[in-house]
Amino acid sequence: MIPVPPAIQRVPWKLIALLGSIVAFDLLVLYSAAGGSWSPWAWQQGVRFLIFLGVMLGISRMPLRIFEDFSYLGYLGVLLLLVAVELLGFVGGGSQRWLNLGFMNLQPSELMKVAIVLALARFYAQLPPGNTRTFTALWPALAAIGVPAALVMLQPDLGTALAISIGGVVVMFVAGLPFWWFGSAAGAGAAALPVLFSMLHDYQQKRILIFLDPESDPLGAGYHISQSKIAIGSGGIGGKGFLNGSQSHLDYLPEGHTDFIFATMAEEWGLIGGLGLLFAFFLLIRWGTRVALRARTRFGQLTAAGLTMTIFFYIAINLSMVMGMAPVVGIPLPLFSYGGSSMLTIMTCVGIILAVENDSKTGSRRFH
Repeated sequence: MIPVPPAIQRVPWKLIALLGSIVAFDLLVLYSAAGGSWSPWAWQQGVRFLIFLGVMLGISRMPLRIFEDFSYLGYLGVLLLLVAVELLGFVGGGSQRWLNLGFMNLQPSELMKVAIVLALARFYAQLPPGNTRTFTALWPALAAIGVPAALVMLQPDLGTALAISIGGVVVMFVAGLPFWWFGSAAGAGAAALPVLFSMLHDYQQKRILIFLDPESDPLGAGYHISQSKIAIGSGGIGGKGFLNGSQSHLDYLPEGHTDFIFATMAEEWGLIGGLGLLFAFFLLIRWGTRVALRARTRFGQLTAAGLTMTIFFYIAINLSMVMGMAPVVGIPLPLFSYGGSSMLTIMTCVGIILAVENDSKTGSRRFH
């Protein structure tokens, strides 16, 4: 029997198979959304996945200590990119969110979802356990979350600002901050909702109001949600069949290859396709949760938990949005929505979680 080289043994084949299955299904949906053509979306998405898969594997081989040592520097670097967006970024879809790098349009706010988790994980890993109940454990984290969230809101991008905040809050919660702090913050936030609502842009206010009653303006602000519900509902149990979707092919469904790609998929693949995709996402989230529970260090535990919840937030908000259970906020579906920045963020998250898992395995072998 030919021995398997250690380098091959260390490759996470099961995880790669899971990610590959999600993206392969995605390519079929993008192929259909383009009217039965690999161009312009499917082939680009496939190439991006292969490139970012290499990036993920490269990140996973890096010592976890490197992420901890450079977490603050990475946070500041992404923060500078967010400032650069305000000064040099170009406008697309009515929002100024991107920097043109030539080979791709980079959305720095996506990278901040990773950077905020790493920075706060390091902060709480270095904080003595007894200090998590003092004010010094609270205000630096709130400032670290608030500054980039405010910059992202200026773009404007409410969904990404919420994602950055959620990732940071999860790290704070896992770090052991008093539960009543979170309850008090939630109560204060609920009381301030009228004020916060008045600070939103007009189109953001319309999205929230339409979410409450989408039928009030089915051809205007409620068009996205209404057409998404029609596409999902018309798919039934087994779907209309591959290449037979009418809502996306006839351009009734806006953004059918990006934010509303789940509706495009559900129309052709039905409930069965939707449940299959959800099960794949469940396996990914379960893996990340297990890595967090088994992490050898406090930094690893906080990092894996924060990044896993970041991925979960993507999934939960996007699916709630396309089903009409949440306002339209522009959150893509991980590994499924067409786009480079989103896929780069998710693959980076998975790569760092893998690095945490590898660190735990290495530490376990050393212990024994």
